[in-house]
Amino acid sequence: MLTIGLLGGMSWESSAEYYRLANELVRERLGGLHSARLLLASVDFADVERLQVAGRWDEAGQLLAGLARGVEAAGADLLLLCTNTMHKVADQVQAAVSIPLLHLADATADAVTGDGISTVGLLGTAFTMERDFYRDRLASRGLRVMTPGAADRAEVHRVVYDELCLGVVREESRRAYRDVIDRLVAAGAQGVVLGCTEIELLITASDNPVPVYPTTRLHVEAAITAALAPSAVSGPRTPPGAGR
Repeated sequence: MLTIGLLGGMSWESSAEYYRLANELVRERLGGLHSARLLLASVDFADVERLQVAGRWDEAGQLLAGLARGVEAAGADLLLLCTNTMHKVADQVQAAVSIPLLHLADATADAVTGDGISTVGLLGTAFTMERDFYRDRLASRGLRVMTPGAADRAEVHRVVYDELCLGVVREESRRAYRDVIDRLVAAGAQGVVLGCTEIELLITASDNPVPVYPTTRLHVEAAITAALAPSAVSGPRTPPGAGR
């Protein structure tokens, strides 16, 4: 079994889900007392959030790249960014290390297209919904991506940062999210991508009239599959930054 490096703390609520799911999936697949080989580097999310709001993405990327190098040096064989929003700097992080970074949007796109769905609604932070780094990654895999209207985007974002990142799960916010999803479905969405790890604390498949795609679980499933099939990610390592 390969060792998975986790870059987390964005927020720690979602990183705890990554840790739990990874261990549960290994136990399900291998049985007995098996658990996942994991290395976790966790940031102070307050520092990252300040950089996000200020638009200082390069600095945020440098911060995560440094953590990635540390995780690689500690023995990680592959890398996960335990966050949708910070995949905005995924290329910067990948360029800093020689181990593969498994991109969350790719794992999600594989699941969606595997179900024969071509049009999805996207929920996430305002950064994820409004900027092209995530939507374009999904679109490059053949998906049409729809996002909520401005007022709905603002409410989805607010709930993430003001409630879910703090571990607060409110029934009225669940109802608000259901209403947003209903509007996306009415506009043509065949499925909904939960493009923020914390949203999975609030919304489940039973809450929706169409399939939902929990990106945390899909990301972890892809990582465990890779970790248990080393040939999928093995091969000579390249020096950090080479060829990128």
